[in-house]
Amino acid sequence: MNPENPVPGMDDRRTIPRTVWMLGLVSLFMDLSSELIHSLLPIFLVSGLGASVLAVGIIEGIAEATALIIKVFSGAISDFLGRRKGLLLAGYGLAALSKPLFPLAHSVDMVFAARFIDRIGKGIRGAPRDALVSDVTPPEIRGAAFGLRQSMDTVGAVLGPGLAVALMLVFTDIRHVLWFAVVPGIIAMGLLFWGVREARPGPGEARSFRSPIRWSAAREFGPAYWRVVVIGAVFTLARFSEAFLILRGEDMGLSAAWAPAVLIVMSLFFTLSAYPAGWLSDRMPRSAVLAVGLVLLVLADLALAFKAGGAWSLLAGAALWGLHMGFSQGILSAMVADTTPAGMKGTAFGIFNLASGACMLPASVLAGWLWQSWGPSATFLAGACLAGVALLGLVLPAGRRPA
Repeated sequence: MNPENPVPGMDDRRTIPRTVWMLGLVSLFMDLSSELIHSLLPIFLVSGLGASVLAVGIIEGIAEATALIIKVFSGAISDFLGRRKGLLLAGYGLAALSKPLFPLAHSVDMVFAARFIDRIGKGIRGAPRDALVSDVTPPEIRGAAFGLRQSMDTVGAVLGPGLAVALMLVFTDIRHVLWFAVVPGIIAMGLLFWGVREARPGPGEARSFRSPIRWSAAREFGPAYWRVVVIGAVFTLARFSEAFLILRGEDMGLSAAWAPAVLIVMSLFFTLSAYPAGWLSDRMPRSAVLAVGLVLLVLADLALAFKAGGAWSLLAGAALWGLHMGFSQGILSAMVADTTPAGMKGTAFGIFNLASGACMLPASVLAGWLWQSWGPSATFLAGACLAGVALLGLVLPAGRRPA
């Protein structure tokens, strides 16, 4: 993308572009819709449909891995087209269409199908959205821009479970509550269609489609980028699905109506930390900020592994989990953008998410198996160990480190 093309907010290189704000609002409403469903889905599966915890891990692992792997293709296609918005409309549209399927589901298979469609939509939109943020944002404020979009996304992640709790206290029937997720999904589509504009390719930018799954990519992207990919992949192994946080809350005595409160606490701390962490990463090495995120994940897993502290341990674990998200998600995106050439941002985000997706399925299946075989503590202790491995890989000296 040509940074000289007129895009709202680009005149002042310290002003976050309007497109980033609008993408943040789209993310807010779609995440409100999604998290209202996801905060109740594990309980709906286990208590309502009789699924095992291992089955929840398999469903979550396949769904999230699918989203991450599809991003590799959507990113490459968006680079080839030189346009991102069409793919964003397709991705968010699929997610919106999947919402009514959850309350209509009467079997685990139907829930899996709805979750699968929803995550295909997420996969289609993810890499082009991150690439669009990179396209319209000057490098000097890139960390802040990614942090802002992530913060607005997590506002929706706070409101979604909060609305789920309020509605469950009124209606008590999960199926009735799940219907309310349809409305914010429609609002998100309207904001995207009428509110988001993108930078246009410069007249001299010739484009050809490049398959992202090829060995030549190892030469086109330097060692700093591949280091970020490896760290992100190990990070994914350590950070299994948040469905296990909800199940942990129920395991520690929360009712079905109050179990989504775990996600409220997590998302609130995620929201409060994402933008400051992004702002901080523009003023110091991003790898140092990411290291803080990994330390927070270790502490979160340790707090959630033991019941000794009761509700306080649960709340502390959820808060630390949210902080680790704030200190990692936007930072990893900014590190990918920093270490790749301008014309291949979408492909770079796609490959990064392909590696993460390859790790997401075994991570969630392992978490479900450990829970079912050895109990919840084993799941969270294993996560702490894997986060420690990722931290070790980040702090060990290497050739050129991503800044």
